[in-house]
Amino acid sequence: MTDAQEAQAARAALANFCREHGLHGPDPGAKHFRVSLGNQSLRFEQHSEFATYTLEQAGDAETPFAPAAGGIASVFAALPQPGRHLVSVDLHLMRPTREPVIDDIFDPSTVAASSVVGSQAAVACDFLPVNGFVRILVLDRGLDPASAGALCVRLLEIETYRVLALLGLPEAQRVAPTISEAEAVLASISSTMASGGGLSEDNALLEKLTALAAQVEAEATRTAFRFGASRAYEGIVNQRVVAVGEEALGMRPTLSAFLARRLQPAMRTCHMLQERQADLSSKLARAANLLRTRVDVEIERQNRDLLYSMNERTRLQLRLQQTVEGLSVAAISYYVVALLSYVFKAAHDAGLMRLEAGTATALSVPVVLVAIALMVRRVRRENID
Repeated sequence: MTDAQEAQAARAALANFCREHGLHGPDPGAKHFRVSLGNQSLRFEQHSEFATYTLEQAGDAETPFAPAAGGIASVFAALPQPGRHLVSVDLHLMRPTREPVIDDIFDPSTVAASSVVGSQAAVACDFLPVNGFVRILVLDRGLDPASAGALCVRLLEIETYRVLALLGLPEAQRVAPTISEAEAVLASISSTMASGGGLSEDNALLEKLTALAAQVEAEATRTAFRFGASRAYEGIVNQRVVAVGEEALGMRPTLSAFLARRLQPAMRTCHMLQERQADLSSKLARAANLLRTRVDVEIERQNRDLLYSMNERTRLQLRLQQTVEGLSVAAISYYVVALLSYVFKAAHDAGLMRLEAGTATALSVPVVLVAIALMVRRVRRENID
C-alpha cells in the first residue's frame, strides 16, 4: 500500500537498487518499470493506492512450487518496503509430463480448482498463505504464450484485488456500532418529536439532531473512499473471473464459488453499511426539516400572538387618546368660556353690549365647544400626516 510520498520513495529505492547493480533505473514519476536481473525479471507497477513487484524466474517443470518462493524473493531484501504489506503470491505455471495430484499439494478441504480458457489450462488455489505466500498452481494444457501470460496476470489480479476489496470490511466493522448508535438516537428523538413539546424543547432536539447529522456525515465522508474502492475492486475481481472462462474441475469448488462464499458476504456487509449510512443521512435530513418546520411554526405563532397583543395595546392607546382629547376639549372650552365671561361682563358694564353677561356666556358655550373640537381634530390630523 502506498500514498503519494511512499510511491515516490518506492521509485527512488528502485532507482538506487538499479544503480547498485549497474542497471538503468526508472524515470521520475514512472508508473511501470521492468528490468532483467540475470535469470530473473523484475517488474514494478504503481497503481492508485498500491504498488506491485513481480519477480519472474524459470522453475522446475515437474515439481510444483520449486524452487521455494522465499528463496527466489531474496532480491526484495535490497528493496525497502514502501508501505504496509498487502499480499504475496507464488504463482507457478507448469506443463509437466505427468500432472500432479492437486489434493497432494493443497488442503482438499479448502482448495478451489477450475478448468479455464476452454479447458486449455487448470487452476488450483486454496487462498491460504504458506510461508507468507498464497500459492496458485496453473497447469498448462496447450496454451500459447500470449494466453498463458494473460491468464497468469488475471489470476494475480484476482488475488490482489480480492484482498484490496476486503480492506473495506474492517472499516465496515468499525463504523457499524456508530451507525447503530446514531439510529437509536434518531429513534429516540423521533419519539420525543411525536409526543410534542414546547419551543425550547424543540430547539434542544433540533440542536441534538444537527450535531448527530454532522457526526454521521463526517463518518460517511471518512468511509466513502474505502467503500467506493472496495466496490470497484469487487467489480474488477468479477470481471477477471469471467475473463478466465472457468468451468468445474471434478467435484471441487470453482474459484467463483470460493469468492461467492468468502468475498461476497464481506462485500455485502460493506454495501449494506454504506446504504445504511446514506439512509440514515436521509432520515436525519427529513427529521431536521420536520423539526425546523415545527420550530418555525411555533415562532410564527408567537409572533402572531405578539402582533395581536400589540394591536390590542394600540387600540387601547387610541381609546385613551380619544378620551384625553375629549377631556382636553372640555377643559379648554371651560377656560375659554370663563375668559369670555369676563369680556362679556366688562362689555355690558361699559354699555357696549345689551345682553346680560351670563346670557352671552351661555350662548358662547356651543360655539366654543365646536371651535375647540375642530381645532383639536385638525392638529391630530396634521400629526398623523
